[in-house]
Amino acid sequence: MPLGSPSPPPPQRQQDPRSARGRILVVDDEANARAALSEILREEGYATETAADGFKALGKLEEFAPDVVLTDLKMPGLDGIAFMDKAKSASPQTVFVVMTAFGSISSAVAAMKSGAENYLTKPLDYEALSAVVERAMEKAKLLQETLALRDRLRERNALGHIVTEDPKMRAVLDLVAQVGPSKASVLVTGESGTGKELIAEAICTASPRANAPFVRLHCAALAESLLESELFGHEKGAFTGAVARREGRFKQADGGTLFLDEIGEIPMGTQVKLLRFLQEKSFERVGGNETLKVDVRLIAATNRDLKAEIKKGTFREDLYYRLNVIAIELPALRERRADIGPLASFFLGRYAKENGRAIEGISEQALKVLNGYDWPGNVRELENVIERAVVLCERPQIEVRHLPASLAPNNKDGPPPIPGSTIQDLERYAILRTLEACGGSTSKAASILGVSPRKIQYKLHEYSAGPGAESRPGAGAPPSGRDDEG
Repeated sequence: MPLGSPSPPPPQRQQDPRSARGRILVVDDEANARAALSEILREEGYATETAADGFKALGKLEEFAPDVVLTDLKMPGLDGIAFMDKAKSASPQTVFVVMTAFGSISSAVAAMKSGAENYLTKPLDYEALSAVVERAMEKAKLLQETLALRDRLRERNALGHIVTEDPKMRAVLDLVAQVGPSKASVLVTGESGTGKELIAEAICTASPRANAPFVRLHCAALAESLLESELFGHEKGAFTGAVARREGRFKQADGGTLFLDEIGEIPMGTQVKLLRFLQEKSFERVGGNETLKVDVRLIAATNRDLKAEIKKGTFREDLYYRLNVIAIELPALRERRADIGPLASFFLGRYAKENGRAIEGISEQALKVLNGYDWPGNVRELENVIERAVVLCERPQIEVRHLPASLAPNNKDGPPPIPGSTIQDLERYAILRTLEACGGSTSKAASILGVSPRKIQYKLHEYSAGPGAESRPGAGAPPSGRDDEG
């Protein structure tokens, strides 16, 4: 149904921009047209604001922070193209859609060359309006994610976020700097939690595409049908629920970088289509026949052994070699123990600041525990442990008792956390601390604990023989406890 310039709509309802689908600024010198358009968009769930000309719209950019701007081209004073030129520098994350009379398509084309995402002809068609606005909103959200990512990358680089003193990781960073400027596909491998996505971001930052979109997709999180739609997009009616055309991640990443995490989880059918893209740089949307070409640099990551998957017949060998032009393998944290202390200090600084805690550092005993643990969850597990310790710490230093008991089940430097400790942890702590208080006398400690001296001597021998025993008084074999009953 075409939209003309109807009578003014009823008074606007109060909007909560935080709960809306997005924010749209409508710029048009015709009062009835902009009011009607604003009302229609509010009915669609968007938060809206209006402006009568380009100058007034510039004033509302900072205050309203629109995701999308719908602007008329022909306006007195500052016309649509001039307004857009000024607005784009002030609000680079905003997407612009221009509106023009049917006979002025050439002006719309000129506007798109100046940076408009799309155009609509007047009188506006409701279905076309809805589809164009939805696509523009998707593009705006992508731009915002890219800008936010860029800010995080600047912060990480400024803080030295890729913390390492280990030669293996230094070699990885040297390789990142070398391959970043190229267009080659990169396959990043390593155990979960080693920082594969961080390395992908670093490659993007080191490339000429640093200011272009960096689009991510976790391949293991989606069923095959949804994965293809996410990657390649779909046409309206391609499947149940496809009410409008949707652009996929390849289209969103045009000119930039696409990071596919857990690439080893992609089904065989999707692998064929991904291989075709890598060979021809072209694809079709799900349910469509139009062949699309994009310029995308692909970075993939996996914690699987893809060569083993090839032997099992679950991963295509030709796709593997297309992805693996440059291979970057990240070492596990247990293989770069020199980095445990610096990483722990880095995370301590971050989470102490986030939680408003004045924590000066990590005690020597706590560092020994951290360095002695194998970290099956790698850097991600270390980060979680330090964040937990910061939350629990009420002293100037993180101590052993602030760490999970699973890191050092035999530690004696602090009471085991409850919950989180076994009966054996609690028993050991009680025996050793009581022995210390009694000067190593097993008979006195036994009397206090209500057990026999023989049991305490037996336990001391067990602790001495077990892993992690230390030589401090009261913590070793029976001689460290004094049997003063004979």
